[in-house]
Amino acid sequence: MSAVALDGVVRFPAEFAEKYRAAGYWDDRLLIEHYEDAFRDYADRVAIVDDDESITYAELAERSMVVARNLHDLGIRPLDRVVVQLRNTALFASFYLGLQHLGAIPIMALPVHRYREVEQFVRLAGAVALASPAAAKDISYLELFDRVSAEHPTLKLHFVEGPVEPGEGRVSIDDLHVRAPRATEQEIRDQRAGLDPEDPAVFQLSGGTTGIPKLIPRSHNDYAYNSKLAASVCDIREGDVLLDVLPVSHNLPLACPGMQGFLFSGATVSLVAVPRADAILSRIDRDSATHIHLVPALLIKILEAQQSVGADLGTMRVIQSGGQRLQPETRLRATEVFPVAQVQENFGMAEGLLMFVRLDDPDDVRLETVGRPICPDDEVRLIDEDGVDVADGEVGELAARGPYTLRGYFRAPEHNLTAFTPDGFYLSGDLMVRTASGNYVVAGRRKDLINRGGEKISAEEIENLMLSHPSIVIAAVVPMPDPVLGERMCACVVLREGTTLELPELVEFLAGFDLARFKLPEALRVYDELPLSPIGKVSKKDLVAEIALESASS
Repeated sequence: MSAVALDGVVRFPAEFAEKYRAAGYWDDRLLIEHYEDAFRDYADRVAIVDDDESITYAELAERSMVVARNLHDLGIRPLDRVVVQLRNTALFASFYLGLQHLGAIPIMALPVHRYREVEQFVRLAGAVALASPAAAKDISYLELFDRVSAEHPTLKLHFVEGPVEPGEGRVSIDDLHVRAPRATEQEIRDQRAGLDPEDPAVFQLSGGTTGIPKLIPRSHNDYAYNSKLAASVCDIREGDVLLDVLPVSHNLPLACPGMQGFLFSGATVSLVAVPRADAILSRIDRDSATHIHLVPALLIKILEAQQSVGADLGTMRVIQSGGQRLQPETRLRATEVFPVAQVQENFGMAEGLLMFVRLDDPDDVRLETVGRPICPDDEVRLIDEDGVDVADGEVGELAARGPYTLRGYFRAPEHNLTAFTPDGFYLSGDLMVRTASGNYVVAGRRKDLINRGGEKISAEEIENLMLSHPSIVIAAVVPMPDPVLGERMCACVVLREGTTLELPELVEFLAGFDLARFKLPEALRVYDELPLSPIGKVSKKDLVAEIALESASS
């Protein structure tokens, strides 16, 4: 056990932990020790490339340790929580690994998160630091830090990407790489020696339905296994290059196999900070990229842009698609534009379970399914509303248990009572069908989410905010079909008598809550009354059908 326990972490039951050790899934080492293997074994290879520089494994080892030593000098200790909102650059890699050297726990936030989300993460986790840019188009992260730290005294340090005026608690991340640290490497190793590999190495974020994302504790044992297992089915060879264009804090580009799995394999990770289609095509050409993680919306944009960019795409072998269903016609178009590439569909969740189509699967499996679990001890059930397993070919809710699937959200005991079965299966809310071949097809979801280009939006969170608008009596948000993003959010409302409401006014009102902009509605429908289900609830099924019909006829 850890010398200092972190309350609120739900651990794997002892009998399962022993089973996973005996099977060789868990090796009881800290996550950073797997990286240190790679630093040693591949020292002279290129590890990270971004828009501005290229660094080797040996250089990444040195940089990240200097960061760790300077973080230690500033008071960061094992199990301290740090909210990370950094862009896809080499600086992200060295900072993330600096935290891992220390045994501190990064909370993998996104640069698009705003006060509403960051305040929740800090409050729930007792975070001691925030790492972010200084500013973006619509926000000063300096002001965000000042606001949150004034409300939560645990938040004492702000690590800032780019130039920043020094001040109390404000530190340049660039400076962490160059200042001479007082702490030694041995002190860093001694500090983390008391950690238990079952402690959290990372907090990922859920796509939960009940408001702001829950924190998902990924242990050193399960997260290392997660990445190595994913890498084993993605055909990673010596000299390969992953082009990481999705926000690297997400589970897929970080660890499925992502930056983590490719570095464990001795390959190169090319990080793209601004994922424009033309820039991605140019970087594929420049870096001779062999693999890429995409959501369908971004893949469609890349396919459209290729007509004008004319980049050499002949090195790309594997296009890994996740986050939402990829239409067969898009998959076929991709194989025309990328001459030697295979599109590898996957289904996964930050909570754990991963399914992959195998690259040697027959055409029907690769075109029509999301594959199957990648670990022999991934336990998967499809169940009906009564918790009874359904037969192959029938739709059921996905319930999962296994060596890298969580047993409970962090500090969320009430939510955990409904999110897990009594015997530890995670109830994902995803509806699936198991085919006769043993592969799975996504059939929708039971959870009330809008999937906008792979970003999951909680309907309940937005509805609760809308109901505070003085003109709105009843509110429901539902997905509306979109040919690129898959879904966009449509707000459906009943207004107070004598009032009116237009979409720009609603968007401005919701933006005042300082939430990520991808959560703002993109259409508004005003009703005299909303359709109701037989038990008196708003019938979102009827709203979705009506809006889909309207979209198809427009």
